[in-house]
This record gives sequence, C-alpha cells and structure tokens, in this order.
Amino acid sequence: MELLRFATAGSVDDGKSTLIGRLLYDSKAIFEDQLEAVERASAQRGTEYTDLALLTDGLRAEREQGITIDVAYRYFATPARKFIIADTPGHVQYTRNMVTGNSTADLTLVLVDARKGVVEQTRRHAFLASLLRVPHLLVCVNKMDLVDYDQATFDAIREDFTGWASRLDVADVTFIPISALQGDNVVTRSANMPWYEGASLLHHLEQVYIASDRNLIDPRLPVQYVIRPHQTEHHDYRGYAGRIEGGVFRPGDEVLLLPSGLTTTITAIDTFEGPVEEAFAPMAVTVRLADDLDVSRGDLICRPHNRPHVGQDLDAMVCWMTERPLQVGDFLALKHTTRWVRAVVRAIHYRLDVNTLSRDEGASTLTLNDVGRVSLRTTQPLTYDAYRRNRSTGSFILAPEDTNGTAGAGMLLRTD
Repeated sequence: MELLRFATAGSVDDGKSTLIGRLLYDSKAIFEDQLEAVERASAQRGTEYTDLALLTDGLRAEREQGITIDVAYRYFATPARKFIIADTPGHVQYTRNMVTGNSTADLTLVLVDARKGVVEQTRRHAFLASLLRVPHLLVCVNKMDLVDYDQATFDAIREDFTGWASRLDVADVTFIPISALQGDNVVTRSANMPWYEGASLLHHLEQVYIASDRNLIDPRLPVQYVIRPHQTEHHDYRGYAGRIEGGVFRPGDEVLLLPSGLTTTITAIDTFEGPVEEAFAPMAVTVRLADDLDVSRGDLICRPHNRPHVGQDLDAMVCWMTERPLQVGDFLALKHTTRWVRAVVRAIHYRLDVNTLSRDEGASTLTLNDVGRVSLRTTQPLTYDAYRRNRSTGSFILAPEDTNGTAGAGMLLRTD
C-alpha cells in the first residue's frame, strides 16, 4: 500500500491535536484501551466530553498545559492508503519542531480557526512548508460549528490565505471547512455545510496524488554500509547498501562512483524480499557491482551522464534550532546523506522574516528559530543537488562539534 506522510501545523488552540484524535477515532484506528485511557484523563481534567486531543498529546507537560510541545507521530491505515502523522506544535518557540515534522512530509495540513482567520503563525507555517518544499498544502478551516457553519466566513479566509500563498512557492493548495470537535467533514461529509461540494479530509488524504512528487529522473544512491559476510559460503559477496534517494536503477546499468569518479556496472540489486529487476526511491537496497572498487560509506552511486554537483562551497537556507547563535567563523559538523564532514560559516547574507518575507541584510547572527541564507565551506567536497530538485541530496544538518546535537537544518540552493 502507498504511504502518505503528513504533518499538522497552525496557531495555538487551532485544534490540531483534536483533529488528529478525531481522525483516528472516526476511522476506527484506535484501540479500546487507548480510548478508555483518554476518557479517564478527560474526566480527571473535568471536561464534559472525551478530549480526543489527548490521543496525541503524550507528554505529561503537554496534558497539564493543554498544548503540544514535541512532535507526536501517529500511524494508521485505511483500505486505500497507509499514513504517518506528525502532530507539530503551534507555539513560536517550537518552530524548530515544526521544521522537523515537515522535513519528510508529503503534505502539510494547516489549521485555521474560523473565528480568528489567518494569523501570524498561519503564515509562518505556510512559509516553512513552502521552504521545505512540501508538495501539497491542505488548509482546514476548523471550528466551523462556532461560526454557525457560515460560508462567507470560510470564503473570506480562503481568499485571505490565497493572497498570502501567491507569494510562496506552493503548487497545490486545497481548502476544507471542518469541525474537529464535532467531526464535520473529517471522515464523512457534513450535512451542516451543504454549500461545500468538496471531499472530506480523509477522502482527500486517501486520494491526493503523490506518485510524481519524488525525483525519478536523477539516480542517486548514497552508500550507507558495505556488506561483506564472513561466512564461508558467502565469502565472495560484496554489496553496497543504502536507500535510493532519486531515480531508477536496474541491473546492467553503467554507474559512476563519487567522489572517486570510477565507473562500473550493476550486476544485481538485492532487497530484503530478494533480487529485483528495478529499484527506485525510496527503496532500501543492496547493489552489487561488476568490479571490486574502493567504495565506502558516504560515497554516492549515480549515472555517468546524470551526476550531481560536486563542491566544497555551499550556499543554503538554514533554519537554526538552538539557543547558541550561529556566527561567521563557527566550525560545525555537517551531515549530508550518509556522510559527515567539517564546515566553517563563511558568511551570513541575510536573516528572513518569515512573517513578512522581508530580508534583514544587516544580520550578523542566526538565533533560535531564525531562517537565513548562509555560505559554508566544507573540509571535503560534497556530492549534492539543489534542494528544490531533490529534498534528500539537497539537505543537511549542522551540529556543534562539542555537543554533537542537531543545531540547524539546511536546504542547498541551486548550483547553476
């Protein structure tokens, strides 16, 4: 079955966790003991109804404050598709968590409170989704029951958001009026909004077309592990394992190994289920080659006439995720696909105001939750694509060398 990854986003109290709880409950994707636990927790909090938000707000601090702090992942399936949900926080100080949840998403679901309309956090999350090149944006106007299911309210919010989205790089935007608390248009169409002729939320998630979102043009296989069994019967086996991040590979294909620049031919492609005659993103495979060459973790397998950019000078948009500011001259560890290198910050060109999209070209640092354009130089050449062409080979993370914790996420800009 096809897998859809989607993340929720929106302002505080827009009902993200309630929506996910309602989606899981109405699609019968929760167990009885989970529902009983939520009912007990709801009673302890003194609510008169079962608070479905507690299905996703798993941390004790989240339940006590009634907010979402960390990214909560939930899994469910319908006969049409499998889903992974990333329920992300709405508070400004947790923007970095929102970036994390959307980094692998196929679709971002932005909630808007029908009573408040488009607010600053709505614009912030929509911009970050476009920056992260999430292919599909779904805007759910929630709490329609509190505005008497008024069509004019929904139309005004759609017009306001469409005007903002016209400034972003977003190809697919859909609007659905819902009530997460009452279940209107979440799993089934609502009789309370006969003026809405579109699909319910679940139907849209099941039907949105994602097969063409992945890059199937540029073959890319970062080597993660060299498999060399020690058993006597497999002593001559040598395979190069990794996840395909773009394109299609087949036995018999001529391939180029980077950074060595050597060429050879694929003799076989193995998977957990056995050999295959064709492999494509995001399959995890082991490739066997015709020649015994020096290939190790961090190398890249591609096609000779379709190679990525190779270089040490990187130009990228960086989302900074730690309280220690990023400054020119900082040395950091940089992880790109399966490879770690050292990097130095050569310049901070500007800091971007994600609410107005204005550029502060006088900025000398990036602080927590800032987004800016940065130039880096690595100690060794990297093989990469522009992020807008390939989200996997065009992204990286930054970590301080003394703590090794994730401090920033980068998206490489075009290389031409």
